[in-house]
Amino acid sequence: MMRENTISDLCIITDLDGTFLPHSKMPMERDLLAVKAFEKSGGMFTIATGRTVQACQNYLDLLELKHPVIVFNGAMIYHPESGAMPFLKILPEQAKQMTETVLQEMPHVGIEVLCERQTWVIHNTPIEQEHVKVCNIIPEYGNVRDVQGKWLKVLFSMSPKDMPAFVKYIAGKNYQNQVDFVGSDKKFYEMLPTGVSKGSALTAYKELFPDRKYIAVGDYYNDLAMLEAADFAVCPANAVDSVKAVSDLVLTRTCEQGAMEELISGILSGEIMI
Repeated sequence: MMRENTISDLCIITDLDGTFLPHSKMPMERDLLAVKAFEKSGGMFTIATGRTVQACQNYLDLLELKHPVIVFNGAMIYHPESGAMPFLKILPEQAKQMTETVLQEMPHVGIEVLCERQTWVIHNTPIEQEHVKVCNIIPEYGNVRDVQGKWLKVLFSMSPKDMPAFVKYIAGKNYQNQVDFVGSDKKFYEMLPTGVSKGSALTAYKELFPDRKYIAVGDYYNDLAMLEAADFAVCPANAVDSVKAVSDLVLTRTCEQGAMEELISGILSGEIMI
């Protein structure tokens, strides 16, 4: 593919967990330096994550991001400097009863309700406790009726061995005509507003910055729509097969080996043609 764009025309928008972040959840120094080099050359860098604002705040600070980010798996576009939310989608009122039903019928499943400014833990299982710790957040605890704020998504957490049965259970409820569901990790299954994905948010993002060419980077099923909506799709070597199948470029490095540095170094040197 012939290069038709300068670096200043490009925007890299990346998933966090499993793509930019290794298992330690601490960005690799080589990746951070690569991002700075990309921005110094005129490129635009931002993130698209399933995390809440609170759960990714330390990365926003570390990266000193000046452009809006996609959070809540596409339910919100958030500006880290101003706090503005130029794009926001909320779950329907029926989501509350759906969550109550899951709580009653699947008591082994952890449940979080994620609102604009706060995370509410509705059912606190060991896996849920681990998730809160990894995300480095301070949640509120209560039941469905206690939750204050607009519901942007509901996260269901469980052992990977329980995931196939849970996906089948949700499919049998026929909730899909009212909300959407997506797997965001081998332990997590999420309820989102209908039509919401990182892809729909990227489409809205393009309207904010229409003169950029978007390079999306992701590794998991919840990144598929974003990769398909991007101008150029990239994934690390650890991505699931369905993500590799839609990617224009599969990197040779995993998220543990500096995949972002590989991508950016290739772009800056001209070895990767966008």
